[in-house]
Amino acid sequence: MCGATKTAVILAAFFVLLPRPSTSQAKIEESARVLFDLANQERTSRGIPSLKWDASLAEAARTHALRMAQENTLSHEFPGEPDLPTREKQAGAKMSGAAENIALGPSSAVIHNGWMNSPPHRHNLLDPQLNSIGIAVVQRGGSLFAVEDFSRALAALSLTEQEQQVEVPIRAAGLTIRPDNTDARRVCGGGHPGGPQPMFIGRFSSIDLNALPDSIEHAVQSGHYVAAEVGACAKPSVDGLSQYHIAVLLY
Repeated sequence: MCGATKTAVILAAFFVLLPRPSTSQAKIEESARVLFDLANQERTSRGIPSLKWDASLAEAARTHALRMAQENTLSHEFPGEPDLPTREKQAGAKMSGAAENIALGPSSAVIHNGWMNSPPHRHNLLDPQLNSIGIAVVQRGGSLFAVEDFSRALAALSLTEQEQQVEVPIRAAGLTIRPDNTDARRVCGGGHPGGPQPMFIGRFSSIDLNALPDSIEHAVQSGHYVAAEVGACAKPSVDGLSQYHIAVLLY
């Protein structure tokens, strides 16, 4: 019996053993390690980047696995328990998406095989948009309660590094990048330009800075502009999900 959920499109592990003299802590830790190794074997065999081990996600998984073992049932959210993105955020994860696999079974191998034979669980395991994972295994009686918490973790880029990444395709299109981006940062935060008025203003939020939104890409490639100003800003996350926030001014 297993369950999966996905709220959008994080890896360290924290493993817990409920008191049971016949089972060692090392065995429980090995069960979670096996799940991690099997997940990445599935991905690398298909050319999908491996998941990174994230401690914050593992803490979120540990908390939920303990709750399932205490309730002796499977659920993605128990009464009074925060939803998955909130649990991951409270554990310290910074991410743009969240997904979760849960299961109850006799061993890691059986649990993993069950997930791979279930379309929603398989999707989470093989989703190339997810790049981090935390795993927890808790024992109750002769069964293992397992939780895999996934996310797409954003790279920890400074505002300047974000701006430099967005400037690459703009510069490649032949536009000059204005050295003073005070106006662009102001616009990104919801303000207005204080200097010369740009002919085009574009704002976007994204988890990927390697590609410009279509509207901005079209404007950059139109030939109507000769210079650009790029500004990044920090904004509160929505529902625990993080994004980059950028403004592009064209002159």
